[in-house]
Amino acid sequence: MSHQIKSPPAVLAFSGLDPTGGAGIQADIEAIASMGCHCLPVITALTVQNSQNVIRYETVDSNLFEEQARTVLQDIPVKAIKIGMLGSVDLIQALHGILKDHPNIPVVLDPIISAGGGKTLSASETLKAMQELLIPMTTIITPNSEEARLLAREADTLDACAEQLQDMGCEYVLITGTHEDTPAVTNSLYGNHRLLESFNWDRLAQTYHGSGCTLAACISAMLAHGLDPFNAVHEAQEYTWQSLSEGYQLGKGQYFPNRFYWSRGDEH
Repeated sequence: MSHQIKSPPAVLAFSGLDPTGGAGIQADIEAIASMGCHCLPVITALTVQNSQNVIRYETVDSNLFEEQARTVLQDIPVKAIKIGMLGSVDLIQALHGILKDHPNIPVVLDPIISAGGGKTLSASETLKAMQELLIPMTTIITPNSEEARLLAREADTLDACAEQLQDMGCEYVLITGTHEDTPAVTNSLYGNHRLLESFNWDRLAQTYHGSGCTLAACISAMLAHGLDPFNAVHEAQEYTWQSLSEGYQLGKGQYFPNRFYWSRGDEH
């Protein structure tokens, strides 16, 4: 006797293609799938990179980018949107139009400004476009502390950075603390113009390629399942920390998150 399988929630992910598979769209697909959602991947850029750094990248044509997204949105109910690397003002402008036409879908923005190896991925005009066109339409933005300071240059503390980002229009700000010189990693969630919670995590010995992508993608999946932002952020941090703690080194640079750590059961 046949029965109909319930469709998983769909998450529309905008990310660059990383040929190592550690970050970018593959990170999104793996994290979103791990959370029981279906990823709808829209490519924003082709990159030349390895586990050590990004060498160069080329963004896709903005018309092709927009056509990818709108064609999917016309067909499939999207429960959340995750935004990663964009890399050009043209793409940000196109994405702004898409978000404006779908105001009821929660948006998670990972404001990728530089690669783990230090390569700049967002020029000053791209940052300005992000501040003016994307942050006001964002449900949760997930900058690391360095990105928060670049996006909110007038602020003198991370608390003030979060306040300024909320003034730009986003609802929640999750500032991650892996780049801070602290014994433990403290991630701070802000909303309603106040600190909602600080989450403390054991600092791991390695650095990781795709950790920010993993966290933001997981948050988007949790929102797609209907969780409120606070609980979505909490669950996503648990998953991300575990995937990092069980990460592995494939190349000569950063470690890769093990986003399918849960599939190994008790064998490890």
